[in-house]
Amino acid sequence: MTEVVSKIEDKPAQALPFKVSVTALAAASFLEACGGGGSSTPTPPPVSDRITFASDYAAARFLQHAQFSSSEADIAAVKSMGASAWLDAQMSLPSSTGGWDWLTARGYSAIDSNKFYEMDYHANYMAWYQIMASPDGVRRRMALALSEFFVVGISGVSTLNWPQFAMAHYWDILCNNAFGNYRQLLEEVTLSIAMGEFLNTLGNQKEDATSGRLPDENYSREVMQLFTIGLQQLNVDGTVVKVNGAPVETFTQLDVSNLARVFTGYQADESEGFFDSVVAPSYRVRKVGYTRRRMVLNANRHSMLEARFLGAVVPAGTDGAAALKIALDTLFQHPNVGPFFGRQMIQRLVCSNPSPAYVGRVAAVFNNNGKGVRGDLAAVFKAILTDAEATDASGLSNATFGKLREPMVRIAQWARTFKVKSLKGTWKIGNPNYSAVNALGQSPLQAPSVFNFFRPGYVPPNTALAALQYTAPEFQLVNESTTASYINYLQDNLINGMWVRAPELITSPEDPTATDGPDIVPDYSAEIALVGNPQALFARLNMLLCAGQLSDATLKDMTNVFAYEPTTTNSDDYNKRAYVAKAIMFVMCCAEYLVQK
Repeated sequence: MTEVVSKIEDKPAQALPFKVSVTALAAASFLEACGGGGSSTPTPPPVSDRITFASDYAAARFLQHAQFSSSEADIAAVKSMGASAWLDAQMSLPSSTGGWDWLTARGYSAIDSNKFYEMDYHANYMAWYQIMASPDGVRRRMALALSEFFVVGISGVSTLNWPQFAMAHYWDILCNNAFGNYRQLLEEVTLSIAMGEFLNTLGNQKEDATSGRLPDENYSREVMQLFTIGLQQLNVDGTVVKVNGAPVETFTQLDVSNLARVFTGYQADESEGFFDSVVAPSYRVRKVGYTRRRMVLNANRHSMLEARFLGAVVPAGTDGAAALKIALDTLFQHPNVGPFFGRQMIQRLVCSNPSPAYVGRVAAVFNNNGKGVRGDLAAVFKAILTDAEATDASGLSNATFGKLREPMVRIAQWARTFKVKSLKGTWKIGNPNYSAVNALGQSPLQAPSVFNFFRPGYVPPNTALAALQYTAPEFQLVNESTTASYINYLQDNLINGMWVRAPELITSPEDPTATDGPDIVPDYSAEIALVGNPQALFARLNMLLCAGQLSDATLKDMTNVFAYEPTTTNSDDYNKRAYVAKAIMFVMCCAEYLVQK
């Protein structure tokens, strides 16, 4: 095969005029810009392994798909190395400090009157640090996408001892296996204590004729419906297989009931032992190490009945380990997995409505990475990010291409773009949804159910998208209240940083005894140097936050507003920060930013 070097040059998209009002963010035109390429779109060829970028905009666009942000250094590196080599380098980096070790380093495994063994909210601190500041941004971005596929929510493990550590280890599983093999990841997820608690595998017991007990079916159903094959049989391009015009189901209730027998007998690994809680009334607590060990099999509680599902058979009398291998191998080899998983990863990273051809190319890589290996996640993510449908400049002018940026991804981008740090190193960012008037609307690892924050097939009702039959999953989070609260959230946090409740925090120069304060703070030094020059400031923000996707009309509107700003280079530091924060807020509330192309 002849090797071709593909060069991409993006130009700023011509998009909707900027409006400051809340209603503009929820307008039909805003919705219409968040679709994706349908099957009628001409099929672009796959991208060469040697794709290069002719412009900073094109490189920044690629980076904002591949990770959370696009720094000037990363833009230069991608332009120099090319997309494929840059991704290879990033994927080969070892995983940085994981969530479990991060919590341990901050003393949350201490056995004292703080009763950390009962608390889950430290998992929020861990998760926000991981996506806002952990050095391996590509790995963390892929792990976040995986966390919305293999869903476990923090609140769903709160009854465990050391729930924050159980969630941290689950996050570590996603990070450590992000560029490994899907089959191994599926096994690690299945046997993790967090998933065991979340979907009832932990403590699940075999059938009992006397009491009428049957194995819990929660995990057996969801591992098929959500984690592997979906509800309907798919072609390799993700389109639904139909017989006589009707979709063909992938599994039946009988498959669920039989598969449930495989997931019986699992319990926590308590080999490390217990301790007595130090706060009355005293009770036994598992030592924290159990949270990062696989569940173990209690053979006496494992079903030995025959199990038939998806055409496979686990013979009667098969031991638990062998039964599990048969089950996971069967799921892994199902032809649905490539298109089912691939499409949702495309949705998380690139666009809401990938063409069948795009899905088909990604599924083909899942099925065979070119070396005869099935389920190579590094190859899959690389195929997603370097596909022509993701990188071709034609997507910028296509009103039906793109995706709504998730709220937590927006904040992660802000944090990484402006080198946010925690003054005390504690990163005490909780679940930012405690208020109806200034909530972010989303937080990592805080999905309210196993169905994630939104459904992959969600279509906003009564919109242009509905008329076009396009999905826009993230819009399940959007309504008038959440739109307003997002703006308020930015207003509360962009100037001075995030205010946290931290007893050890003493940061207020006005009150040296203060115990709370703005601990999560950005570095706006480069932007402050542009105070009084709105054209240059918005050009910089357009590059770093939008990959050049703000239209000329929008840039003009923004700079015209700032022409009347009284802040100058002679203003005090607070007003300079406020000037920059207002500009960032303008961009991060703009439809052309919110809809990522």
